[in-house]
Amino acid sequence: MTGIVRKSFDSADETRPFEDGKGRLDLLTTDRGPIGRATFEPGWRWSQHVKPIAGTDSCEAAHFGYIVSGRLKVVMDDGEESEIGPGDLMQVAPGHDAWVLGDEPCVALDWVGFGDYAVRDAG
Repeated sequence: MTGIVRKSFDSADETRPFEDGKGRLDLLTTDRGPIGRATFEPGWRWSQHVKPIAGTDSCEAAHFGYIVSGRLKVVMDDGEESEIGPGDLMQVAPGHDAWVLGDEPCVALDWVGFGDYAVRDAG
């Protein structure tokens, strides 16, 4: 490892598009694990735009991240819900749905849950 590592999401190590062009995940690989920047476009909803990719009934990724811009509504499988927006830290357990609120894209950084997020089956 060098003393300084510089990477940019604008030239991500991997980009994973969501269904219907409703956003993408840009992923950087580091020696401490993957870091993701997701851009969720207005109208994006996990159950419509990632569920077909994930193949699970709800999002089974745990998330620990930060909302840069835009707003998300998150609803847990047990009915607990919250809105998160710019400047908010988010910690979300597996078993949830989420969608963009309003007309602005939501940009989120995540240090935990995006490594295996929206991975298409190669088979």
